[in-house]
Amino acid sequence: MSALVPSAALFGPVAYFFFLLAVIGSVGAYVAVERLLRSSPDTGTDLTKLAKKELGLATAFSSLNPKGGFLDRLDLFLIRALRLDTRLEEIHTMLGRPLNPTPLQMLHMKELMAVLAMIMIFLLTDSPALSLFGLTAFFLPDMIFNRQIRSRQTEIMRQFPTMVDLAALTIEAGLDYMSAFDRIIKSSRIKGELENEMEKTLGEISLGYTRRDALRRFAMRTGLQEIRSFVGLIIQSDELGTSLVDLLRNYASDMRFRRLNKAEKLAAQASTKMLFPLFIFIFPTVFIMMLAPMMKSLMTGGLGF
Repeated sequence: MSALVPSAALFGPVAYFFFLLAVIGSVGAYVAVERLLRSSPDTGTDLTKLAKKELGLATAFSSLNPKGGFLDRLDLFLIRALRLDTRLEEIHTMLGRPLNPTPLQMLHMKELMAVLAMIMIFLLTDSPALSLFGLTAFFLPDMIFNRQIRSRQTEIMRQFPTMVDLAALTIEAGLDYMSAFDRIIKSSRIKGELENEMEKTLGEISLGYTRRDALRRFAMRTGLQEIRSFVGLIIQSDELGTSLVDLLRNYASDMRFRRLNKAEKLAAQASTKMLFPLFIFIFPTVFIMMLAPMMKSLMTGGLGF
């Protein structure tokens, strides 16, 4: 019996060690899957270089003090260990650079989510080892931010084709493209995300940015390939002196064609997607309604004929 005492005493630390390994493995697996599924930016383009330059100059984490309080040191540790500075700056840019939340506030939201999840798991299980799985909640705010980015991009793309047509008409009337954007913003009754981004672009030009840099910042804030192509057309027209109206006309027609193909693709997928609710909800109900009287007759003494 005395030989069993050391093994029993060692069981607790070994169990905690394996639980810790499981938590670290879960976090590592999530990070690996998230990086694999994340769309990689187009490396080598001028837009990507500009984005990196912007993110490097206007960092939101420069106010953190390495010798400050516990929260500052924790923030710096997480930023350096997980390389979150660039990622959070990119998310903030894709959200349109709102005043709230800032990249630092996003980091604090992730930390708060992990702490709350650990406390909740500990209260439910009364196990410090299991509560470590709450660390995976550190990545849950990313899902919220990504959903907001997709919603914002959907709204921008809903308004973008109309804006391109209006810009082509206004430029054809004799205005340059910046004056055309200003006229479109002033004539719009309801300002959406696209109008707000265009207004930011005009404001940056009035503050001293070149048109090229302001347009590229506009494309960087939206994160949409369609707007990157639109900005590339405008810059190409400025450099080569080609007719911007013809380029916008061709681009608008091509965009309508792609939207039509996307709508046809979604319509073709609708029939396939309907199979799952049919098999799960509709067919069982129909079979029950058809076979229930027959099964009742069999159980009560035959079919009756």
